[in-house]
Amino acid sequence: MLHATGRLIAFAILHQSYSSQPVNPYVPLLLNAACDESSDKSEQAFVQLLLTSASGDNNNEVLQKSAVDYVNGPVAASQALLPREQLEKQFCRSIVQPQPQVSSFRSATVRCAIPDPDIPQSRANSSEISAPGSKQKSTSDDRDSALVALLQEKSWGRLGPQWIRPNPPRLHILDGELQWLNPDNNHELLWDYSMCAETSRGAAIRDLIARALKGPLVPAQQEDLVEHNPLIAVELLSKLMNSPDIAGYFDVLVHMEMSLHSMEVVNRLTTAVELPTGFVHEYISNCIQSCQNIKNNSFKLMVT
Repeated sequence: MLHATGRLIAFAILHQSYSSQPVNPYVPLLLNAACDESSDKSEQAFVQLLLTSASGDNNNEVLQKSAVDYVNGPVAASQALLPREQLEKQFCRSIVQPQPQVSSFRSATVRCAIPDPDIPQSRANSSEISAPGSKQKSTSDDRDSALVALLQEKSWGRLGPQWIRPNPPRLHILDGELQWLNPDNNHELLWDYSMCAETSRGAAIRDLIARALKGPLVPAQQEDLVEHNPLIAVELLSKLMNSPDIAGYFDVLVHMEMSLHSMEVVNRLTTAVELPTGFVHEYISNCIQSCQNIKNNSFKLMVT
């Protein structure tokens, strides 16, 4: 809140800001301050002096004194306060009356009354185009007034442009931003076919697959894979041809004990991928040496 001198200065600024114009929008505020019985008499007297000093000389005379002079001086005691009715009657012309705002769409409307070219001018006031319940038009009435009355009776009003508002663009969803979800309430019955089903079948396979997904196949496990799953061994070695560790897998395949499964793996690899020449020569020499050491003639014949 402002002190007494600050309020007087504020009222003087509001009055002087529109002193050069015929209308001051702060006149209602100044009138309320000039007639406010709860405020100090010095403030009421000062505001009334501002309002009554319309001419330039009187206005300059009021503003020559400081706000302290009006608060502590004898001006307030000698000033006769005017009633509110007299001030409103004197300064009502300075109050800015709010003008009704007309929408641009309403101002752009056109009349619905369109003269009918098929109706002759002489029959403009006949009962055929008169509004229901209205009196018969005299010969001096205009045809347009009859049409307007008829259209107003039908409550058609005026034709105006349609308010068209484009849809605002949707903002992109940022990373980490929460999205509003409207879940679909689906009340259909869902049956769990795995309920009460036997879970022991395929447990070993699932365990092996889980172990295979957790870690890679090391070369030490390759011999068991070749003996028990030669087809899987062929696919695995085919996928590892571009790996830098393929030499280690070939070394295990060369030095492992010769068997029909190992020979099948090498045979399928030769048709599937291009094997290193050194590996092929070393494996063939190993096979010849192993065949010479076989004492079982039937197995030797099967291998050869």
